[in-house]
Amino acid sequence: QVQLVESGGGLVQAGGSLRLSCTASGVTISNYAMGWFRQAPGKEREFVAAISRSGGISRYAESMKGRFTVSRDNSKNTVYLQMNSLKAEDTAVYYCAADKEYYPGTGADEYDFWGQGTQVTVSS
Repeated sequence: QVQLVESGGGLVQAGGSLRLSCTASGVTISNYAMGWFRQAPGKEREFVAAISRSGGISRYAESMKGRFTVSRDNSKNTVYLQMNSLKAEDTAVYYCAADKEYYPGTGADEYDFWGQGTQVTVSS
């Protein structure tokens, strides 16, 4: 049974930082591209960042470039999302997802497995 479990969310002031983790079980993430998405209340789920199987390729949504960094440690079966310079509009539930392809996609429908999400709240 594949499980992706996100952690590291919480309440932070604008301008602060958080690091999210996503640890997998039942699957070896080195066989998957990994992605992060988020969903704010009343909005559709949107792409945040993604990383290829080896970590050599990463992709970001335009509004996250320069503020967010996606990384992975395949030996720990874990992917990370470092979020800096957080803004109130970053408030959302953040999800990690696994894609069987090598190249990290940006569409939610490309991903095969999803975590339950972790809440990030940024106060202004």
